[in-house]
Amino acid sequence: MNSNSLRRSAAASLVIVSLLCSSGCVAVVAGAGAGAAVAYVRGDLDAMLDAGLDKSLRAANRAIEQLKFAKISQKEDALIAILVARNAADKKIEIRFEKQSETVTKVKIRVGTFGDEVLSVAILDKVKANL
Repeated sequence: MNSNSLRRSAAASLVIVSLLCSSGCVAVVAGAGAGAAVAYVRGDLDAMLDAGLDKSLRAANRAIEQLKFAKISQKEDALIAILVARNAADKKIEIRFEKQSETVTKVKIRVGTFGDEVLSVAILDKVKANL
């Protein structure tokens, strides 16, 4: 192993250890697709969708129906949309969309008060499947 590779490995290890030791809950979720960054931070799952705001919101509404969640409310304007639902365990699910461009939307999913990473990832996967 040359010195550059060794330095990169040491730097990567240091970043991973720093993340694990930090007080906040941080996890990078794999399987999000090539080049797609998905992060679970302090109960929120954050991702970027390759779709405009309207298309992303329609996909989330279909996902809510397919997952058989009860839709509670939906608010939207030209830049932001918030979809609120509840699952059978009566956990509040909030999906927030922010327009980044005509073809990219930032999505943030929060389940319950403290978050639920597994359920958040399942919701995101269902939304992406409906795009």
